[in-house]
Amino acid sequence: MNRDGLVAIVPAWNEAEVIGAVVGEIKRVRSDIEVVVVDDASQDDTAEVAEGHGATVLRLPFNVGIGGAVQTGFRYALEQGYARAVRLDGDGQHDASQIPRILAPIEEGVADLVIGSRFVDPGGSYRPPFARRMGIRVFARLVSLLCRQRVTDTTSGFVALDRAGIELFAAEYPHDYPEVESTLVALRSGLRLAQVQVEMRERTTGSSSITFLRSLYYIVKVTLALLVASLRRYPRLEGAGR
Repeated sequence: MNRDGLVAIVPAWNEAEVIGAVVGEIKRVRSDIEVVVVDDASQDDTAEVAEGHGATVLRLPFNVGIGGAVQTGFRYALEQGYARAVRLDGDGQHDASQIPRILAPIEEGVADLVIGSRFVDPGGSYRPPFARRMGIRVFARLVSLLCRQRVTDTTSGFVALDRAGIELFAAEYPHDYPEVESTLVALRSGLRLAQVQVEMRERTTGSSSITFLRSLYYIVKVTLALLVASLRRYPRLEGAGR
């Protein structure tokens, strides 16, 4: 294993307009990082643009959704022997300059999973629409209750993991709006969680697919998925807590 190896996993679908900037920004933060863009069967030039900016591109033959794309990245990280990974979205909303901040608890050996949370600091600038804000609060409180640990942001796609986290998510990662359930899986499997305040930028291209009605639908759907997932028994990972 490359004990100092670091990989950035960037799922992307039809992000040709911004993916080059995302890759370039990550590379400017850490010269030693491998940027892996998982192209989820984009219909535009996402893969070509990412490669042109120096990323390793994993092309999926058909669209599998965000969960499947992210898990593909974790499997690559596992097979390549990476000791640490960060995951960012491909739409440019995550500020790569904050990577050192979310990596710090991993590098200090006090966490296996770090969530870049928008709500650790009550004075944070992120102000989502009402329906999304309601869903974020419901999920955070439910996961906190089920895991008996306070979690402030279960929908963040900006995370860092050590080897134990990579191994877990390479083997088991939810595929349908996965961030919420994956937090429960991680805590139930014994990963040590840290949360670090981050700020999110506004989307510069495209638009979110999450409407008011979809927000309400997914609140119900994800809540049921969490309750079912909480009934499962998860093996305690040997590498967690090292």
